[in-house]
Amino acid sequence: MHDAEALTGLMQVSQSAGRGEEAAGAGKKVFIKTFGCQMNVYDSERMADVLAPAGYTGTEDLREASLVILNTCHIREKAAEKVYSELGRIRQVQEARRRAGRDLVIAVAGCVAQAEGQEMALRAPAIGIVVGPQSYHRLPMLLEEHAKSGKTVIETEFPAAEKFGELPSPKRRAAPSAFLTAQEGCDKFCTFCVVPYTRGAEYSRPAAEILDEARRLTDRGVVEITLLGQNVNAYRGAGPSGGGWDLPDLLAALSDIPELQRLRFTTSHPNEMTAKLIAAHRDLSKLMPYLHLPFQAGSDRILKAMNRKHTMADYFRIVEELRAARPDIALSTDVIVGFPGETEEDFEETMRTAEKVQFAQAYSFKYSARPGTPAAEHDDQIAEEVKAERLARLQALLSAQQAAFNKAMAGRTLDVLWEAPGRKDGQLSGRSPYLQAVHAEGAHTLLGRITATEIVSASQNSLHGVIKN
Repeated sequence: MHDAEALTGLMQVSQSAGRGEEAAGAGKKVFIKTFGCQMNVYDSERMADVLAPAGYTGTEDLREASLVILNTCHIREKAAEKVYSELGRIRQVQEARRRAGRDLVIAVAGCVAQAEGQEMALRAPAIGIVVGPQSYHRLPMLLEEHAKSGKTVIETEFPAAEKFGELPSPKRRAAPSAFLTAQEGCDKFCTFCVVPYTRGAEYSRPAAEILDEARRLTDRGVVEITLLGQNVNAYRGAGPSGGGWDLPDLLAALSDIPELQRLRFTTSHPNEMTAKLIAAHRDLSKLMPYLHLPFQAGSDRILKAMNRKHTMADYFRIVEELRAARPDIALSTDVIVGFPGETEEDFEETMRTAEKVQFAQAYSFKYSARPGTPAAEHDDQIAEEVKAERLARLQALLSAQQAAFNKAMAGRTLDVLWEAPGRKDGQLSGRSPYLQAVHAEGAHTLLGRITATEIVSASQNSLHGVIKN
């Protein structure tokens, strides 16, 4: 799943717990910082839901927090170092609060916590709680345990099925779009990836559970849902009436919810892009014409070394079938450069792939060794300066493609979902069907609505439009 740290930044958790709950927990504030992918954004929201009955409300001011949660990601380079750097800053606030007679509990959650729990407790004794991504539903109990013992509490062992069974209903959200986890974990074991070790084996939530959560979200004003999973198109969940459902079945059922106007899903593996799922892009009008489909490397030799289990011929066939089913579909992708053993010719095949497919958006990274993964043990690692040079060439190409895709929107009329006030007075910020950021002048009464919007100009990262009618 692509990195969304820039998207999430400092996340203020939901403050919409009932007023009675807030009064019962007067003074209990939680500050959550989210690193990484959209699934971590979802998990942070659910942690807020879990803590609300215990009286916690959200804050954006670290200094007034009595609980800080760092929801971590282990995918990118130096992930753990970023967490320790953040812990140093928080430790200073913790000491200042203690001098004033107030406590501050530090909790580290997510994939770094899962991978390095014991080491983190030893290296940073200021941490009160270390909790893995399958265990955060136990946060209130872990806080009680920490308060009683005064020691670091580590919890990383519970299965996903138990977590989803214990989570409370989502609280009210102001945003009209929401993430909803359908699938967790991964059985693919790509040689560069830690997800199978930090998120565990693939687990698909029962369809009825997902549909119930979707209805609760739409009851609170959500009109767009993005289904999440490490391999969301590998979804194989129990159907409401028995039997198994796949992702197209789930998307079709979600499309029948009248209040739900838009559907998306991320992230996908090429091996799970079935003919039935491709047909769903043709047949389901609520499924947006935008798909994130990582190819990771353009060389079959490197794909085999990555254990991706698909070839570039497979990938090109899927792209061709998708565009035949939905001619206006836009594609985004993930790419890794400098994987161990990558030659210049291997890299040129990656460049040719990008030129052939023409991506609307892409996330590209230098390979970085993740401890415990097979690729980290390879003895043919690529020099950093070579990786940096290749990445610069690739990103120049991908940036030009994104700019061209956005520029092609000028003069078109797109349906835009208005999600939030813009940075300027009287401005709204929203998303096109292709997930592009769109800005326009408009009344706040349009928030949560989809309007026809004429695109008048485009930049590298956003569109500017005029709302029609």
